[in-house]
Amino acid sequence: MKQNFLLVLVAISSLVSCKKDLTNAEENISPTFLSTQDIDAVIRMRIEQNGYFNWNEEDINLTWNALEHTDYVLSVGYKPADYSGDLSSQIADINIRDKNWLDTKNEVLQIILEEELKLNPSLTIGELVVWQEDVLPVLNVVAHSPKTIERLRNSSLIRYVEPMGYEPRDIKEKVMSSSGCGDNTPTYGLASGIDFNTISPNAKQSWNYFYHRIPQAWTKTTGGGVKVFIIDTGAENDQDNLGSAFNQGVSGGRTIEKMVTLPRSTFFGIPTGPVETTDDGCGHGTAMAGACAAPRGNDGSSVGVAYNASLVTCRASSDVFIDESREVKGVSDAYTRAANKPEVKIISMSMGRMTNSSQIADAIRFAYGKGKLIFCAAGTSFSWTSGWFGVIFPASMPEVNAVTGVRDNNFNLPCNVCHSGSKTDFTIVMERGYDGRHPLTLAMTGNIPSTIGGSSVATATAAGIAALVWSRFPTYSRIQILNKLITTSSNFPYRNIELGWGNLNADAATN
Repeated sequence: MKQNFLLVLVAISSLVSCKKDLTNAEENISPTFLSTQDIDAVIRMRIEQNGYFNWNEEDINLTWNALEHTDYVLSVGYKPADYSGDLSSQIADINIRDKNWLDTKNEVLQIILEEELKLNPSLTIGELVVWQEDVLPVLNVVAHSPKTIERLRNSSLIRYVEPMGYEPRDIKEKVMSSSGCGDNTPTYGLASGIDFNTISPNAKQSWNYFYHRIPQAWTKTTGGGVKVFIIDTGAENDQDNLGSAFNQGVSGGRTIEKMVTLPRSTFFGIPTGPVETTDDGCGHGTAMAGACAAPRGNDGSSVGVAYNASLVTCRASSDVFIDESREVKGVSDAYTRAANKPEVKIISMSMGRMTNSSQIADAIRFAYGKGKLIFCAAGTSFSWTSGWFGVIFPASMPEVNAVTGVRDNNFNLPCNVCHSGSKTDFTIVMERGYDGRHPLTLAMTGNIPSTIGGSSVATATAAGIAALVWSRFPTYSRIQILNKLITTSSNFPYRNIELGWGNLNADAATN
């Protein structure tokens, strides 16, 4: 079986190489059909070779086929021809409304329009643009001609050209794009003294807090004065601990804001679905918000790590697998919205994808340039990624702190479904060795906690610990806060090749 798969990879590699030569020629493209299995084989081959997959390093034919297998929506990053700076580090400082950038945008649109008019003579520029962009130098456009991709790739105005919504089909077919959804229901039968401890006034403290000395840190700080922005699937309106009861018990004087950046669904770039709301239709975002900052209340529910931190919950995706064009747009908009909120210190996202998205990368660099401390989940295994894929995108980016989960009986062993690798930065204990129990958090409704695992809850927990540290040292910069987290983690001064700096220590980091 393995030999057959390797033969397929070799064949696809040869096919792609031949097409690359053809599509770079100064003649009209004659695209060759590739199945989703063909495309997926190339993606896996590149990831195994390089540790990542970047559409802009592939030939035009592969990009075109991926576009045809999705919704024909392209992400096009642009820059003025005379721009010589390092945009990855300067993106937070540019203004796309400046004349030079605006002229470049319009010139790129004209290139696209010229090619697309050959297929649809009645097309207008307004019909090309799927979603408007106010912050980043990027266009989201519908493209039906392979010649459009060729023209853009050969232009000095272009930084990248990518199919926004293509991810490996095997994942989509087996998890049906509902990944991480539907499991945030109450966990009945939780045992006091084993699964939780009851603390004043009447809150349940998750069993794993002990390993990170969170109760000890609470004697010095509880997260007050820090705002965390959680990019996920929203917050459930029926969970009053993320609403009217957000301030209760010993949690007070803080705010919760709910927003949505996920655009409505489209059909070949034309909006067709209903307008999205902030309400969590998945359950994952509610669980992450609870793990990070649920109140320490008197209703018997679970308490979050930073129970006096303020919170912004953003519905940026319909599930945790960012595999739709609109989810890429929703996530990138969420990062720029967070970046432009001066009061936000920390951004946490427990979602990701297999292939790199330059548009999301732009947005993350924009937020990083605004001084935000960013945490992302290292990854939770799908069938296609299990056992061989390392840290997923965007946790793999250097601007991001990648977090994964480990077991309580072996800190050097990731949880059953948690990804790890050389780009992992921190770990959180979130799986009990003898029974597989996961940490407590808020269920979709009511006060009986749910439990949730994966690198997702590890990331939200790490963001909560960072909020405790920044609350304790409010004048510190991002670099100083990160240094506190690193130098007090379990592996410091050595960095583990798979698990980074190791387990966070909230007590030591707040000293």
